[in-house]
Amino acid sequence: MKRIIVIDDEASICSSLEFALEDQYDVVTTTNPHEGLKWIEEDKHDLCLLDLKIGRVDGLEVLKNIKEVSPKTVVIMITAYGTIATSVRALQEGAYSYLTKPINIEELYSIIEQALHYQRLNDQVDFLSQELEKKYSFEGIIGKSESMASVFHLINKVKEVDSNVLIVGESGTGKELVARALHFSGKRKKSHFEVVNCAAIPDQLLESELFGYDKGAFTGAVSSKEGKFQLANGGTIFLDEIGDMPLSLQAKLLRVLQEKVVTKLGSNKEINLDVRVIAATNKNLEEAVKNGEFREDLYFRLDVIKIPLPPLRDRKEDIPFLIQHFIKQFNAEMNKEVQGLTKEANRVLLNYDYPGNIRELSNIIESSMVLADDEFIEILDLPQQVRSNDTFERKDGVTLIDFVGIPLKEMEKQFILATLEENNGHRKNTARMLKISERGLRDKLKQYEQ
Repeated sequence: MKRIIVIDDEASICSSLEFALEDQYDVVTTTNPHEGLKWIEEDKHDLCLLDLKIGRVDGLEVLKNIKEVSPKTVVIMITAYGTIATSVRALQEGAYSYLTKPINIEELYSIIEQALHYQRLNDQVDFLSQELEKKYSFEGIIGKSESMASVFHLINKVKEVDSNVLIVGESGTGKELVARALHFSGKRKKSHFEVVNCAAIPDQLLESELFGYDKGAFTGAVSSKEGKFQLANGGTIFLDEIGDMPLSLQAKLLRVLQEKVVTKLGSNKEINLDVRVIAATNKNLEEAVKNGEFREDLYFRLDVIKIPLPPLRDRKEDIPFLIQHFIKQFNAEMNKEVQGLTKEANRVLLNYDYPGNIRELSNIIESSMVLADDEFIEILDLPQQVRSNDTFERKDGVTLIDFVGIPLKEMEKQFILATLEENNGHRKNTARMLKISERGLRDKLKQYEQ
């Protein structure tokens, strides 16, 4: 049974409304707005009938407070002093509707049912949004393609085991996100997740970063330091770009993986380890083994479970979801309200190959949102390298090469009309895209009508 609270400074009104509604709803009433607000905060009532003037208290202020403590509670304002101004203010502050006294009970029944139906629809939208997010994402990884479904399946299968994992894929495909998903969705999630980028740390420092050192182990070691393996004890260590680790260090890493102990530089004391190892690379380690650039025994030690990540160009059906994800992220960071992309800009992004994969798409959306002046990102907001890649293919399959030999005026006409079509007849956007004035565009279109 839906819960309704009535807040009105007239006890008789409270009693009448309770009597009228109690057969269909769970109703409570109060003449004290502070008490009513407390009840709503504690019990999250479905609907509130709120008087506009409750003694000396302004009902609109109470409405604001209700929306803060219980945003889903639907509020219907009631008053004997109905005016257009107060109606508009109430609706602006989040009220569903507005009734004046004396209240027509049939009208009240009708508006309550409409309000609760509205609430149910909102709940369904929220639920579906959450389900879509669950379906198309896993711990921050987004995708609905078959290849990403396979990745999600693998993560679920191996997240609770301790076997070593090797994640392979091009730069920017999200290898660290997968590693984090394995750790933070598994049994080790309450312990440390340590990251070491083997390509970003100089060879001479990488060993001390991994294994730590004792005071005096080398010049400048003025105090002892724990290595990443020791810090990750009980948790997970992620060795990113493992293919760039020098051969001399690969042998020491192999010993750590085989014996599950680590020894700090400058020390003879072995430290027992309980660490899950996840490695990642954008290189072909099998080729590196053949070329003598990577130890075969270490490769097989790491490659117990392999998770291949597809490049973005092979999962283009995921691009719209990723775009919306990044727009939402950068809206929050930039305090903007970008809604999406124009049809033309969307086409260009779907046709682009993304050599930098998801990281590049993120940078493209961030850059475009900085430049965007309107609610929608336009083609001119996109980076030059993305726009220059576009062949301007139209719906009918015509491309630039088909204009060879056509008179210049006719080619200009075709481009202007095609651009107008891409912008759904919006002349301002068309003029901006063509870099001509709206008046100039209007004059051109008049010529074509003759």
